[in-house]
Amino acid sequence: MTEKKIRIKLLPDEYWWGGVVRHGDAMPYGPDSVWLEDLAPISKTERALVDDECRGRYLDGNQGCPLLVSSKGRYVWSEQWFSFEFKKGTLTITERNGELEQGDGHENLRGAYLAACEKFFPPSGRIPHELSFLAPQYNAWMDMQRWPTQEKVLNYAQAIRDADMPPGILMIDNYWYRNNGHWKWDLEAFPEPRAMIKQLRKQGFLVVLWVSPFVSSDTRQYKSLWEKGFLLRNAEDLPAIQQWWDGYSAAMDLSNPEAFAWYQGELDELVADYGVSGFKFDGGDAYRYQPTDRSFAPRTPYQHCEDFGRLGLKYDIAEYRACWKLGGQHLIQRVRDKGHVWGKGGFADTIPTTLTHGLVGYPYSCPDMVGGGLLGSFTRDNLAFDQELFIRWAQCGTFFPIVQYSMLPSRVLDNAHLELCMDMVRLRLAMGQEILELANHAAKTGEPIMRHMAYVFPDAGMEQVADQYMVGDKYLIAPVMTQGAVTKRIRFPEGKWRGDDDTLVEGPCDTEVDAPLSRLPWYTRVE
Repeated sequence: MTEKKIRIKLLPDEYWWGGVVRHGDAMPYGPDSVWLEDLAPISKTERALVDDECRGRYLDGNQGCPLLVSSKGRYVWSEQWFSFEFKKGTLTITERNGELEQGDGHENLRGAYLAACEKFFPPSGRIPHELSFLAPQYNAWMDMQRWPTQEKVLNYAQAIRDADMPPGILMIDNYWYRNNGHWKWDLEAFPEPRAMIKQLRKQGFLVVLWVSPFVSSDTRQYKSLWEKGFLLRNAEDLPAIQQWWDGYSAAMDLSNPEAFAWYQGELDELVADYGVSGFKFDGGDAYRYQPTDRSFAPRTPYQHCEDFGRLGLKYDIAEYRACWKLGGQHLIQRVRDKGHVWGKGGFADTIPTTLTHGLVGYPYSCPDMVGGGLLGSFTRDNLAFDQELFIRWAQCGTFFPIVQYSMLPSRVLDNAHLELCMDMVRLRLAMGQEILELANHAAKTGEPIMRHMAYVFPDAGMEQVADQYMVGDKYLIAPVMTQGAVTKRIRFPEGKWRGDDDTLVEGPCDTEVDAPLSRLPWYTRVE
């Protein structure tokens, strides 16, 4: 492995974004930043050897992109991974077997991003299924966890309809199948999957199924796939078995065209024979592959992750929680699971991480489930469940490219809070067509749907504003992010802004507005 260091002196008031999406809460990196990040995938063994602070500085459990973009119109890119450090007003990049490309002279953040997008990940012209934007997604994970059944799924859909929530994409998460790698229905839990999906489609739902790149060991499917040469091998030329949250498994060798075709054939059968509309592709993190893994074609851990990402390109609905590159494609990218907490690791991260998605080529961003989707973080029986947090989370996500519910509002909220949440559902329905239009714009131009304030207003000094955002260039969204707060301080750029409360604000100004729990402050730019 060859290494080369490049040092870039930061310009006055210059800020940078990029690298690992889950670290969006630490962005932007600026003149006073002290931050070291390595885009290398770090193995489970290696993670155990580093302290908590350093452990978070790796590509671990989310999207990664070898791109940094600057508010002063500069970018850096490499086809391979690199490490970077911000310290004492200098950006130091260590190349790792990949030639670093630099761009300059693009004026501002928008210019730098669009120049990098055009050169390295041009938009495909395709969007996810339009229902992704017109109505909320529903993911049954937090409601059913590891025990989904046909009866539970149908009752879940009926509860959505009974609450007057609109039908949308309905995800049946983990454990609908027999074993990982054997993508056939568990007929004990789902005795009539065709009839179930037919019924759900008649009600207006599109069904998405969870899948992974893994193959459960000690199964006949594992033995069959090993004999075909479809599994990754370790240095001893044996199956590369690893422990993960579903036990001990091997991983598909998707560098093998026959293995790739076999896997896609399994998914195609679910689409053609059962009416499945797409897939939630989980696992596949770069750190789950080792440099010593042997494959049909030479691959780095990143390229294995990228191969898994390419599986989804065939389908109208393909959601990923972990990905490497593949910007500009129609894949839905979801941020890392968030805890049911107000601060770091929970609600506070939703805006900065989703904004980072848009600045590394993923415009079709899905924040984690409203209220948080970290397993064990909250349940219907959890006395720590916070209705105020759930409402503020719903408000914050209403204008996101994609909004996803899992624990249904009607099951966790009292009547007063439920009505506040339903106000947000109705608002999303009213704005869905405009968000869809922005999605189509993103497919042509690569521009984010949800935009950083500094992206739209490059000369307003708003690089460090991380608690409000723009939808397109027209709407300013300023959700309350603090527990118990009933006001919101908003940074208004130049121009006139018409509020949801019909007030007119003339910027630039820094203004505190009333924001009781019943209000999401949002403003329309008046031409």
